[in-house]
Amino acid sequence: MYEMKEEYKIGIEQIDEQHKKLFELADRAYILLKDEFAIDKYDKIVEILDELKDYTIFHFKSEEEYMESIGYKRLFTQKIEHAKFIESLENIDYKHIDVDQDESLVKILNFLNDWLTEHILKTDKFIGQ
Repeated sequence: MYEMKEEYKIGIEQIDEQHKKLFELADRAYILLKDEFAIDKYDKIVEILDELKDYTIFHFKSEEEYMESIGYKRLFTQKIEHAKFIESLENIDYKHIDVDQDESLVKILNFLNDWLTEHILKTDKFIGQ
């Protein structure tokens, strides 16, 4: 369901590869949502969220370092958006995840879908130009 398509590439291999990993994490969440045989998904959801948080921190640092190295004029705006994304991950209510796991996965996927499509297509694309 979630895959890194050509339209999401910004033309900087290092960043494109990192974005690909974010799509892979979203795909893992989608596969887990559709898994009818998984009765208790809580541990796997937490695992995906923890990996997503760790990876986005790494990715944002890497992306910001690249932007700084090229004198990217929108770096400050990017840093603010990145900080908001991390804050959203840190504010996830893990108790609610356990109460309604599938609903939580849908919310996570909506959040990731919005970020991956909106941020990459409308913000990150400028980095490669």
